[in-house]
Amino acid sequence: MNPILKKFTVFTAVFAAAILAGCSSRKADGSITEPSAPEISREESRIKPSEAPGIYPETLPETVPDPIPDPYATTDIDALVDPLATLKDDKAALGRDYSALDTACHGYGQGVRFDERNRPADAVEFNNGYSEYNAIAIRETDDLTINLTFDQGYENGYTSKILDTLKEKGVKATFFVVGDYVRREPELVKRMIDEGHTVGSHSVHHYSMPSLSVDECRDEIMELHREVLRDFGCEMTLFRPPKGEYSEQSLAVTGDLGYKTVLWSFAYADWDTENQPDPKSSLDKLIARAHPGAVYLLHSVSKTNAEILGDFIDEMKARGYSFSTEF
Repeated sequence: MNPILKKFTVFTAVFAAAILAGCSSRKADGSITEPSAPEISREESRIKPSEAPGIYPETLPETVPDPIPDPYATTDIDALVDPLATLKDDKAALGRDYSALDTACHGYGQGVRFDERNRPADAVEFNNGYSEYNAIAIRETDDLTINLTFDQGYENGYTSKILDTLKEKGVKATFFVVGDYVRREPELVKRMIDEGHTVGSHSVHHYSMPSLSVDECRDEIMELHREVLRDFGCEMTLFRPPKGEYSEQSLAVTGDLGYKTVLWSFAYADWDTENQPDPKSSLDKLIARAHPGAVYLLHSVSKTNAEILGDFIDEMKARGYSFSTEF
């Protein structure tokens, strides 16, 4: 082989290996190590003859060798990494009959009934009814833990402040993103990942999952899964159904794709940007409803949430609570 081409072949092999090494990896306990997204674009990373004199020969040999494969030339992410669905769609492959499952739409809410540990009864009942589909509304634990989760439907200017507060307090959270948010706010998504937070899926289009066919449900999840994996190197494993609406069938499809459905055991009226709740009464409400294994749903569009988040974290820590991203 021409010595120059040989050197270039070795360079390309090393470069391709480095790309594969940057993909997210799964630990033995099922957790995921998510690398930072690359800081240069794919086009910028390619070597061009005009920018690398001496690497390319001035004249080609009489017999032109096969072109050296470009690791970015493929548009199929499967060629670089195995997406979650190719590993986890085992139940569907074994022939689960989705048509036998209930397609009725249910709208979830934590309700107003609480047990002796201040846990919402509806959240506990949801776990009992749907855990076989890898779906939860509350963590089953006696530990004083809180999972902070934020739904990212669109950006209203407060996410950076929320991230600043989480960084200052040393707390990690989970952010559920929709397709439009990922495309419009890549720097914020990258910051979430870089600072150790968990990014979960809120679907591509924010459709009600029970209104979709089985194939449409899969597309809503896997299209965003592949996009986030490709653009940020992050393999999502958590899903929050839009509007909190679900059916037995939609939960089964989600679980068979390897995702865990995560609802919540606390939420309040924080989403109306034109009618934000009073900060003091909101902070009191968040504190009063704390319970073991709590999953808090907050919206990042809320000015009130951005204002009270630090005080809430401080008070919960003072009461012996810790914060988690484990589900």
